[in-house]
Amino acid sequence: MQTLKRAAAVVSSAALAVLTVLVLDTAPAEAVRPPGIPSLSTVQSELNQLTVASESHGDSYDRDLFPHWSSVGGGCTARQYVLKRDGSNVVTGSDCQPDSGSWQSDFDNVWTSTVSNATVDHVVALSEAWASGAWSWTTAERQAFANDVSSPQLWIATTSANSSKSDYDPAEWMPTNSSVRCDYVKAWTHVKYLYDLTVDSAEKSAIQSHLNAYC
Repeated sequence: MQTLKRAAAVVSSAALAVLTVLVLDTAPAEAVRPPGIPSLSTVQSELNQLTVASESHGDSYDRDLFPHWSSVGGGCTARQYVLKRDGSNVVTGSDCQPDSGSWQSDFDNVWTSTVSNATVDHVVALSEAWASGAWSWTTAERQAFANDVSSPQLWIATTSANSSKSDYDPAEWMPTNSSVRCDYVKAWTHVKYLYDLTVDSAEKSAIQSHLNAYC
């Protein structure tokens, strides 16, 4: 079952590459959050099914083990795709790189019109994923995870919010913008569920507490 879920996630990312050309030209009227954030009841069920285990293999983590910002079709990398998808009035060059636009960083509720200040954050950091089970994945599976534009894995964040979040889990860090905290922990839990990643006991306890408090 676990292998099937992870395989489905990989197939979903691959299939999206085919569809990307059809949707890239549709710019949002206003800032949006990533797609696929499930309902509270769904997330509660998913949280209950996550395997609780201590993190491991952290010393062997290397960011290069997760090929990231790969092409997702239409001449765009995953990062460029997210900046266009979730930005407002985004103008791109022939290389799909945004030249202008406005982006909202939900983590700190800050708008920026500086392209270099609009980073794309992995909600479940690559190092967190590695220590939660991705150490046993194939390179193709890690690449699918790092470039997954169809789940709520990739969020726009200012450089300061991205740096503050780092690779912390919800027991160690939460967005300063309290209005996004419910969706944040729902997204975190859903991504872990989709990819059969484990949670440690403190992490699971914190997620449940945040769901109770903010959802």
